[in-house]
Amino acid sequence: MGNTFKLEFSSPEIAMALAGPHEENLRRIAQQTGAKLVLRGSELTIIGTETQMDRSRRIVQTLEPTWGQGQTVAIADIMTAIHALDTHREAELESLQKDVVARTRRGETIRAKTFRQRQYVQALRSSDLTFCTGPAGTGKTFLAAMVAVQALLNDEYERLILTRPAVEAGERLGFLPGDLQQKVNPYLRPLYDALHELLDPEKIPSLMERGIIEIAPLAYMRGRTLSNAFVILDEAQNTTPAQMKMVLTRLGFKSRMVVTGDVTQTDLPRYQDSGLAASIRILAKVSGIAFCELTKADVVRHPLVQRIVAAYEQFET
Repeated sequence: MGNTFKLEFSSPEIAMALAGPHEENLRRIAQQTGAKLVLRGSELTIIGTETQMDRSRRIVQTLEPTWGQGQTVAIADIMTAIHALDTHREAELESLQKDVVARTRRGETIRAKTFRQRQYVQALRSSDLTFCTGPAGTGKTFLAAMVAVQALLNDEYERLILTRPAVEAGERLGFLPGDLQQKVNPYLRPLYDALHELLDPEKIPSLMERGIIEIAPLAYMRGRTLSNAFVILDEAQNTTPAQMKMVLTRLGFKSRMVVTGDVTQTDLPRYQDSGLAASIRILAKVSGIAFCELTKADVVRHPLVQRIVAAYEQFET
């Protein structure tokens, strides 16, 4: 039957924070170690060889800063913990787990879940211009919005400006019902979703009316100087080179800008070069700019998203 190690949690809820939905996390740990993990109430039993059991135990204990607070462990947390153990980066992992990016209005803590995400967060805090590329679900927009709103709440900036290109996909903006704000809302929905995590939804319209938070299509940036502002340009792969140059040169004094996008999901016509891809090539050697690249290993959405990204990468190569 093998060796057995038992771990008693303080409550079934804490145990489920580790186990995850349908005990998916326990199955992932078992796949990675070869051990068998059985949860009964608030008791976890690990069965296997000495090596299998010890590796499983170390993974579980490394994740305690997350499940110990009742927060559900994500698959990305598990893979980062395993990577840290295999590469002797436990101290770096501990630092990652302690680094709280923000707290949601429900009191939940937002942290980077992978080492590359933490590198991205550090760039957002220290660089005046940051480029971040990566597939869907890697937290590019979400983490940028978290850092930006937190900086706004700390009075580090006077304004938060969120923008993205309104690329037409079968319908033109003019054909959509409503006024301008209603027309562009579908394009800017992901930015609203991120704001709602930190701010009371009832306060957001007031902040927008006062110009403290501005959410607008990219075209509205032309001719402006964005001073004392935290600027997020989302879905930048859908900008043209001219649009990208225009928005980058809007950056004013005491301002910070982050440009996010996925160069593999460009909705521009086939003959049109992506402004994001072009700017990364052009600005690669310019000092003072941070470049972060997230991969499928940084996907923190449903585990299926990571497999979908991997399948598309394999097909395209």
